[in-house]
Amino acid sequence: MSANRSSAVMAQRAEPVDSLDDFPTPPWATRALLRFLRGQGEPLHLQHAWEPACNRGYLARVLAEDFDQVHATDVHDYGWPGQDGVADFLIPWGQDAPDVDWVITNPPFRLGAEFIRHALRYARRGVAVLVRTSFVEGVDRHDTLFRDMPEAFVLPFVERVVMWKGVLLDPDVPIWKVDKKGAGKLEKPTSATCYAWLVWRRDGQGVLECDTRFARIPPCRLELTRPGDYPPLPDHLRKPRGGLL
Repeated sequence: MSANRSSAVMAQRAEPVDSLDDFPTPPWATRALLRFLRGQGEPLHLQHAWEPACNRGYLARVLAEDFDQVHATDVHDYGWPGQDGVADFLIPWGQDAPDVDWVITNPPFRLGAEFIRHALRYARRGVAVLVRTSFVEGVDRHDTLFRDMPEAFVLPFVERVVMWKGVLLDPDVPIWKVDKKGAGKLEKPTSATCYAWLVWRRDGQGVLECDTRFARIPPCRLELTRPGDYPPLPDHLRKPRGGLL
């Protein structure tokens, strides 16, 4: 990881936890993107990346597996020691902006378009964001983003990416769920939400590629999951002692 701890960056505002889109990114989903980029001929091992919504570092740590350097910031301090600064990505960074080839992040949904437009100001090579597939819809995003700055790649996941608010869960580890009647049982965590990576990329002259291509990310969770990817299950999601199935 690289570090930028200037007073201008470190003094930027932080939001209260309950106002944030806190949905940690499963590591395998990031590895799927990196594998795609390598397949496109990107020399990631020579490039620098910025993760501006780093959360607890689950996405940034995977970026560091491939990129030469990773700069990680967030508007909130989640206590991850690898975070380089507490800063609002949408500020005018000026000379404090890290020198990067890519900006790659799982942005707050309500600020996704703003994150992308801002990222394109700083990324020499490209921008990749993990979003709900519904993000590609909407007149406002079309008029303010996609019409003039279309993505180069749309990469929907065939396999569901399980993301829960505030916690990173292993889809293969059952959690304790209580229904409206107070009855509890163990169930594997699931998600009804579909996700995709959207990628913007510049050509050799720095011009955005405008020919949008669609490519599905095939099932690869088990292949791309590694030991230690998931933290221990939080106590409130464990089966209580004496709990009945």
